[in-house]
Order: sequence, then structure tokens, then C-alpha cells
Amino acid sequence: MSPALMLSYTPKGVTFSVNGNSIAIEILTGSNFKKWREDFLFGMELADVHVALNEDRPIAPTDASTDAQKARFAAWEKSNRICLLSMKRSIQEHLRSDFDADITARRMMEALVARNRDSPNAEVGTHMSGLFGLKYDGSAGVRDYVLRMVDLQSKLKALNVPIPDACIVHLALNSLPLTPKF
Repeated sequence: MSPALMLSYTPKGVTFSVNGNSIAIEILTGSNFKKWREDFLFGMELADVHVALNEDRPIAPTDASTDAQKARFAAWEKSNRICLLSMKRSIQEHLRSDFDADITARRMMEALVARNRDSPNAEVGTHMSGLFGLKYDGSAGVRDYVLRMVDLQSKLKALNVPIPDACIVHLALNSLPLTPKF
């Protein structure tokens, strides 16, 4: 039985809902490719339409083709349409303008991967900005806030940019709001 798939598009991204499970894919802006790709691939896998991302286009069926070959081709075509539509809807206009009209989902993903090869320096910059720009907003507990800081510290350490624990403690304490004294 195929899953019930619902897609919705917003200015911020694409949301998939499959049998009550939802995943949101942010719009690809160029600087968020790694997360966009992970979310996109997960969404396509969840929706069970990932075939076109993993396989080349099968040979078009003929009168002599078996029912299985015809079904495989139809499944691939549907997968390709949904993947392409979802890609195009979740990528900023200027990032998708140079793709051919007849490109397949697999070729488009390969082109995006080639175009957005992760640079360690870009990743370092993203994590540094995240760490030093992080502000406690009260939406979650202080513990979660500090754990986000420690997570960013660990990611930076893995990229050979160690941030001392004392710096994290200092950042955390100085970015927490002052509580009123009674």
C-alpha cells in the first residue's frame, strides 16, 4: 500500500506529510546546502519517491515490454516528477535558473552537489556565527540552550577550531537574561 502523501509550499520551504509524519525542508539559499540535502533526501525517502534520485531513467517501454517493466518505468517517471517539483519549489529562483528543462532529478542533485561542495572554512564560519550569535530566547530551557552551545563547540573542534570550555561558560553566562531580584 502506498503512503498518503501531502505536499505544501510556503515562502520558507516545502513541507511533506506522509501518513501523519511531517518533514519541513527549508528553501535552499546556497549557505544551507548540507541541511537542505539531508532534509530533502529524508523527505523523498519518507514519501517513497526516491527512485529517480538513485537510478537513471529506465528504457521507455514498448509493446513488447513486460508489465513489470512498464510499472517500473511509470514508478520512475512519477518519482522524477515529484522530486523535480519538490527540488524546484525548495530552491531559490536564482539557484535553479540555469538547469535544462528536461533534466532528471538525479542529474539536478548531482549538479547541486558539485556546485555546493562543502568548504571547511564555510562550515567553520557558519558554526562560529551560530555560536557567537546565539541568544537565549526563553523558548526552551537553559540546559537546552547551553547544550546547543556545546554542540557547536564540538562541531568546531572536529573542524580543528577548538573553543575553550571557559569561553563557552563565559558566552553562556553573559548571554542569559538578568533575572529580576525581589
